[in-house]
Amino acid sequence: MIITVASGKGGTGKTTIVTNLALALARKMPVQVLDCDVEEPNAHLFLHPEFQEEEEVTLPVPEVDSNKCDGCGKCSEACAFHALAVAGGRVITFPEMCHGCGGCALVCPQGAITEKPHRIGVVARGQAGRIAFAHGMIDVGHPLAPPVIKAVKKRAAGEGLTLIDAPPGTSCPVVAAVKDSDFCLLVTEPTPFGLNDLKLAVGMVRELGVPFAVVINRSSLGDQRVERYCRQERIPVLLKIPFDKRYAATYARGKCLVEEYPDWVAAFVGLWQEIERLVSQHARVAGN
Repeated sequence: MIITVASGKGGTGKTTIVTNLALALARKMPVQVLDCDVEEPNAHLFLHPEFQEEEEVTLPVPEVDSNKCDGCGKCSEACAFHALAVAGGRVITFPEMCHGCGGCALVCPQGAITEKPHRIGVVARGQAGRIAFAHGMIDVGHPLAPPVIKAVKKRAAGEGLTLIDAPPGTSCPVVAAVKDSDFCLLVTEPTPFGLNDLKLAVGMVRELGVPFAVVINRSSLGDQRVERYCRQERIPVLLKIPFDKRYAATYARGKCLVEEYPDWVAAFVGLWQEIERLVSQHARVAGN
């Protein structure tokens, strides 16, 4: 089963949920964590994996043979991402803008364009005790996160439980992370900002058709509007984690709740059992 943990904004506690859920379940089943927050991965700071391999992630970008190119400009006209331009009869390429679609090579009447790999990031894979681990890191200055996220997701083991730590927000990188998941946990906090971004995230997962539920972090702060919204929208709230300075200190030390407060193990196992129930319920409804 693939469970993605997402949120409408950063700083709500996605990684807290992913790492604690992984540690609570690792003795019961095969667990894998894929950190797809490729601009700022941080799950490794809590799980402390031993990395075993690292692979580059590349995109195919155009390479122009100046001996064949006649400067007609068909390639730049076809590129929706402005990754090519023609100046003085010569084609100039901008690899950082390229999405690797290959359209320029297809439309070139002279056959002057081939493709070469262009590095945009890396994927590192390792092991954290019983937990298989992988994360992606996009190179600084490169704007295209979804290909790196897809490269991380290709490391999914296909057995047991795979937990995906999604990027924050509701844009293309988040869609790339949540798509094809069996379930999505949306982590929020009980504040007006939290509610606003939760509504955006709910719209996204409903559009993707992925069953989902909510976890409220720092639930003892703020107000009741998030819970009222969830009741009105019939969205299950599966777990609430109150604000506690001791928990914040645990996080600051790079530790997890289930390691320092064993009572939380049962809470995260219960969270998993509720997710299993909701996934089965969704499958029965979809089957009908």
